[in-house]
Amino acid sequence: MQVQRVVLNSRPGKNGAPVPENFRLEETTLVPDLKDGEVLVRTLCLSVDPYMRCRMNEDTGVDYVAPWQLSESVDGGGVGVVESSRCSTCSEGGVVTSFNWPWQTYAVMKGSVLQKVNPQLVDGHLSYLLGAVGMTGLTALLGVREKGNVIQGANQTMVVSGAAGACGSIAGQFGRLDGCVRVVGICGSDEKCRALVDDLGFSAAINYRQEDVPTRLKEHCPDGIDVYFDNVGGAISDTVIAQMNKDSHVILCGQISQYNKDVPYPPPLSEEIHETLRRKNITRERFMVLNYMHKAEAALCELSQRVKSGQINVLETVVNGIENMGDAFCSMMKGGNIGKQIIKISE
Repeated sequence: MQVQRVVLNSRPGKNGAPVPENFRLEETTLVPDLKDGEVLVRTLCLSVDPYMRCRMNEDTGVDYVAPWQLSESVDGGGVGVVESSRCSTCSEGGVVTSFNWPWQTYAVMKGSVLQKVNPQLVDGHLSYLLGAVGMTGLTALLGVREKGNVIQGANQTMVVSGAAGACGSIAGQFGRLDGCVRVVGICGSDEKCRALVDDLGFSAAINYRQEDVPTRLKEHCPDGIDVYFDNVGGAISDTVIAQMNKDSHVILCGQISQYNKDVPYPPPLSEEIHETLRRKNITRERFMVLNYMHKAEAALCELSQRVKSGQINVLETVVNGIENMGDAFCSMMKGGNIGKQIIKISE
């Protein structure tokens, strides 16, 4: 059968911004001659995520994520349907998901890397399995719960950077649900600011491209900042940390502003920020959701319930067609998405 796939065409370099030309669309022939334990899947939708930037380098810099290889299929989060199966755990017609889904219209995969899912978990919105009711939602929920120290009735203020992205948009809503009296988002456009306040219930939002962030933070956080969900790093995070209260908490989730630079992860902080953390006894610990997968099942059930009940609203930016994977990835890295960036491959 003829399939389309996206391969890594070139690397941007450790200090280079990715461009669509780093990816290449190919037509190839797939022979679905299944071995025991294998299934043929048809791809429904794929995900692009900031962590993938390190996979474009020869060395990812971390031991838990492998680099993509040149001229081979790119992979990441995906959802699809089983077309045929020689695996006892995967039935034909079933919906499955994986963190290692190749960017192909059809693929032969080992059943052992696929997870069966019930579409009712997301009321049929299968793309949510890649976002709000998937790894992204787990990162947001568990990040807030494990590192945020949010306490009902404690008059806490949370700030979220990258707040209109897939993870930040969910994290801010959980900050509000778990008890923060103020949740302030930082993002890159007026449209995103409106979405955070009007659609997601944030107390306020700051457009860092147009507004003076230190001044606006003081206006929106009159009692200081108690919890900071950090998705971006860099100058914005330095500004937030400077206004944090004593004994407050940084949830170190991502540093997207630094991903196109050849720096270690997490990137080093200035002496001034180190001193602020020390003097104010601010915790700043790297959060890795993979360390909390023993809590994933319960957390996914909660995410499902919150989304279906409307307590958590989901924002998505959907692009159609596997031929647009490279464009969608590069747009996401520049903040072109509101909510989760999804590429729809088939119905």
